[in-house]
Amino acid sequence: MTYGFDVKKTTEDMIRWIRDWFEVNGAGCNCVIGISGGKDSSVTAAVCAAALGTDRVIGVMMPNGVQPDIDYSHKLIEHLRIRSYTVNIKDSYDAIVGQVRSAIGGEPSKQTMINIAPRIRMTALYALSQSMNGRVANTCNLSEDWVGYSTRWGDSVGDFSPLAKLTVAEVLEVGRYLGLPDFIVEKAPSDGLTGLTDEDNLGFTYETLDRYIRTGVCIPEEKKELIDRKHKLNLFKLSMMPAFPYEPEEVRD
Repeated sequence: MTYGFDVKKTTEDMIRWIRDWFEVNGAGCNCVIGISGGKDSSVTAAVCAAALGTDRVIGVMMPNGVQPDIDYSHKLIEHLRIRSYTVNIKDSYDAIVGQVRSAIGGEPSKQTMINIAPRIRMTALYALSQSMNGRVANTCNLSEDWVGYSTRWGDSVGDFSPLAKLTVAEVLEVGRYLGLPDFIVEKAPSDGLTGLTDEDNLGFTYETLDRYIRTGVCIPEEKKELIDRKHKLNLFKLSMMPAFPYEPEEVRD
């Protein structure tokens, strides 16, 4: 459910915003997007294709070895008729995990193992982008950012972010407006890392979260404390790195 959301106006405004951003920050550059087969990367790719033309959008698939649902990515690329490349990160992932194991003399933490992959993927995206006159699109949405459901210096970064102010429900509305196939728009959101859906990992539904963000009402009410705690703990992910506020003393002759 969306609250006071005008999908036509929002989508058309977003398309203009992307065009204006590229005129200032990369006139003639390509848009490079990591394609996971999920709603966010799919909608980002669709709106960027509408803004820039399909010839300027490059989709990058980055499986970690075998990705069971990679067919969704292929179908999205075929639907949009955009260029695509595949960079398999397994060798890099295994090498880094092996080196960390050796360095600490034991197993990295579970969260470390989860976060290594998106950080390698962002490295691959920027490597490809720099080699192909590109700018990297961030694909995070407001709902995920609100509770820190992203990897710092992984999928949380990019050069521009079309969806950062839209909730999950609003992103889905944009996807439908742009004519994305139902099998993509209706696909259960998952991180592609843990084998669980987003909602399993979070402990609440996006419907609950989106309503709370837009109206301040949390149903069921018992999820409010969990959402608030995640929001507070993860605010640092949305801020620039703090710097010590040193100011030199006035120099006198």
